[in-house]
Amino acid sequence: MELFAIILTIAGLALFEIISSIDNAVINAEVLTKMSDKAKRWFLRYGLIIAVFGVRLALPLFILWIANPAYSPIDLLMSAFSDDPKVARAVEASAPMLLMSGGIFLVFLFFHWLFLEPKNFGLRSEKFFFRQGVWFYAVVSILLAVITWFALQKDPMIAFAAVVGSSAFFIIHGFKQNAAEREKEMLEGKGSSEMGDWSKIFYLEAIDATFSIDGVIGAFAYTMSIPLIMIGSGLGALVVREMTIRNIETVRKYKYLKNGAMYSILFLGIVMLADVFEMNVPSYATPIATFLIIGYFFYRSKIELKNVEAALKISA
Repeated sequence: MELFAIILTIAGLALFEIISSIDNAVINAEVLTKMSDKAKRWFLRYGLIIAVFGVRLALPLFILWIANPAYSPIDLLMSAFSDDPKVARAVEASAPMLLMSGGIFLVFLFFHWLFLEPKNFGLRSEKFFFRQGVWFYAVVSILLAVITWFALQKDPMIAFAAVVGSSAFFIIHGFKQNAAEREKEMLEGKGSSEMGDWSKIFYLEAIDATFSIDGVIGAFAYTMSIPLIMIGSGLGALVVREMTIRNIETVRKYKYLKNGAMYSILFLGIVMLADVFEMNVPSYATPIATFLIIGYFFYRSKIELKNVEAALKISA
């Protein structure tokens, strides 16, 4: 890859990681207020090693290994840094299955947010779809059937990957719901009084791993390179940790950033599915689209924030 393409990819990965992690960072920040300064410093410094190497490196490596079981994770790791042509060809051959399962996962994730999850309505259409929440399962089921039908014409294994992607969504979503409930209990003090600072930290790291799956899967829409995923997502994780400790209240005021993250997820999912059916999207389009989508919703958030502040000044 050219240097500019590498920088653009890393920047896109970092921004996507930051925006997609905001919700979890907000909850983590509130939990951390109940912990000692020493524990907070540990979470920011040493916990970051777990976040980068334990999740942003190990998880994409594990996904590649599942798609290429003939090679060990060590083989895939070594080839990622040495460009072994034999392993590179195997990874390239498995790319359609990875992209299909990842694309289905991300598209399902977007529709679940659009139809079922409470949100700040950044677009008028979001309120309409939220009122039609009962249609979520019908929409994703029909979508899966249509994509699987076309995938069968191409390769039965790619069609199977679509089913794997949908299964992964519902399984992981169940874990995420449980993790969110446990975080809420910790925040409300239910059962957390018996937990020490270090128990809370390790539990937060486990929850971070669960909520990082979306970002890791989305990263494959940017690149199949494990080093770039680790660097870009790792930088994003570093920024999120800093925000968690220092500036999370400021970030919370920008109410439509989550909307931007979800529309980015939809775009990434579509790009992954398009690549499977050989409608190749230029590599630079993915990070550029991420910047444009997030930038738009950041602008909307800033305008809303100014209007609220102006209204408060008038009322005062």
